[in-house]
Amino acid sequence: MGKDQTTRICLCASPRNISTALMYSFAQRSDTRVVDEPFYGFYLSHTKAREYHPGAEEIISSMNTDGDEIIREILGPHSKPVVFYKNMTHHMLDLDMSFTREAVNIILTRDPIEMINSFSKVVDKPNMKDVGYQDQVDLLDYLKKSDAAYLVIDARDILLNPEKALSLICERAGIEFEKTMLSWEAGAREEDGVWAKYWYDNVHKSTGFAAYKDRSVQISYELKILATKCQSLYDYLSQHFETS
Repeated sequence: MGKDQTTRICLCASPRNISTALMYSFAQRSDTRVVDEPFYGFYLSHTKAREYHPGAEEIISSMNTDGDEIIREILGPHSKPVVFYKNMTHHMLDLDMSFTREAVNIILTRDPIEMINSFSKVVDKPNMKDVGYQDQVDLLDYLKKSDAAYLVIDARDILLNPEKALSLICERAGIEFEKTMLSWEAGAREEDGVWAKYWYDNVHKSTGFAAYKDRSVQISYELKILATKCQSLYDYLSQHFETS
């Protein structure tokens, strides 16, 4: 909990990782406000991702692109006692991360082959920076050194047992789990970023967390090289997984 008695939950995900479903889950709580990827425009305006992310110019024009101002908004007053920020870890470029000490930080990750296979359906030639594993490792090391509250969790574990995983997240945040978090109405939400039309098709069709299915994924040679580079980073993150 922050010094102002606001409970801030900062989801720090890699992409294609049920992060939007998790945001929709928290949006079912009457005590919680959710915010969708506040640093996305900042990230696009400062990287070459602007050249190949779908809808980049529209995204940049739709939101604040000043990283320091966004942090001040995160630390500022909120209309509800709990605020859930869905972030992509790699969007938080070269920022003063001390704000994470005022939040409970949830690092959400996923098996690299599964994630890269999904991501490449929208961005066909992803690179190491696009997928965010190194950024998650760097953030985890920072959180450990700064004594900030954090939890590392695999998307697979959420899908295998949503109630158990959500209860763990809520416990870490100091709030009660609510059964309403397990389902939602199909369709878009008003909190969705303007990029939803490119990325959120599956979650808009959903009414809850889909059951995990172990799939045999085939990816190109180039994507396998990327996945191999990410595997050791994922393995490091996996050493910190908590499932109970």
